Amino acid sequence: MTFAYISLLVLVGIERLAELVISRRNQRQLEKQGVRKIPEPHFRWMVLLHGSVLVCAGAEVLFLRRPLIPALAIPMAALFVLSNVLRWWVIGTLAGHWNVEVMDSARVGVVSSGPYRWVRHPNYVGVVAEVFSLPMIHTAWITAIAGTLGYLLILRRRIKVEDGALLADPTYRRIMGGKPGFFPRLF
Repeated sequence: MTFAYISLLVLVGIERLAELVISRRNQRQLEKQGVRKIPEPHFRWMVLLHGSVLVCAGAEVLFLRRPLIPALAIPMAALFVLSNVLRWWVIGTLAGHWNVEVMDSARVGVVSSGPYRWVRHPNYVGVVAEVFSLPMIHTAWITAIAGTLGYLLILRRRIKVEDGALLADPTYRRIMGGKPGFFPRLF
């Protein structure tokens, strides 16, 4: 089972590289429309953290001999799948707007469909769930906790930059400003 888990980590790494290709393509298209990238000093830490979670989860499983516990692996695998369904729903909904960097794209339209009907930052919900669940599939709890806490720290700063740029646009603010950031209101 360890080989299958390491293979999963490699596949997730390949998926991340594919996402970077999509992001770069979208970024070039947005720039052609006059959209500018917002300087964000925390982006490099986000990239480093994503890569580190993959490497550290594998190392923790191999070197600390973490067991695969089916009672934990099954719900964590389900959470991992659901987090990726959410993330790809976001990517599909945002289409050409989707980007791994912060772009001041509200001037070319505001996306308020898909998961954006209910919240402003559904992608981050998916990523946090993934950063936690992927290591926990094979009981790499140190990586899961450290990775999640690290990501939340970086995310807090990133959202300030992102919200600052997007909420400065009156149309975005009118359409999205009253929505919660991460979890839909139930009532």
